[in-house]
Amino acid sequence: MKKHFISGLLLALSLAGPAGATEYIYRDLMANTLPAHCDVESKAKQASEKPYTVDRFSKRFCQTQGYGWHLDEIKTAGNTVCSPCTDKSGLQQCFQEDVVVTCKRIKPGSVGMLPGKG
Repeated sequence: MKKHFISGLLLALSLAGPAGATEYIYRDLMANTLPAHCDVESKAKQASEKPYTVDRFSKRFCQTQGYGWHLDEIKTAGNTVCSPCTDKSGLQQCFQEDVVVTCKRIKPGSVGMLPGKG
């Protein structure tokens, strides 16, 4: 009984075709993060350069492309740019300029989303 089950399982696995590889569409984007609250220049720069901040905005850049787009990689974290706050003297607002990310999305029809294809 066990021999028949094992041989049947091996036969089924050998006859099964390989799973189709998922294809992706890639898109490179360049964008700026939003400035944080007003603070002393050193703290404002530190807050804008945090990996958490760059990751969060990078995900948001890809999500704004539409349904199904998500972050693949962050190519460059950009340059830190600071500007003085208008209502508070001596304080600065900093943000990351020219952050370059690669976004990806599953190519339509590559994973059986369309009936009768593949």
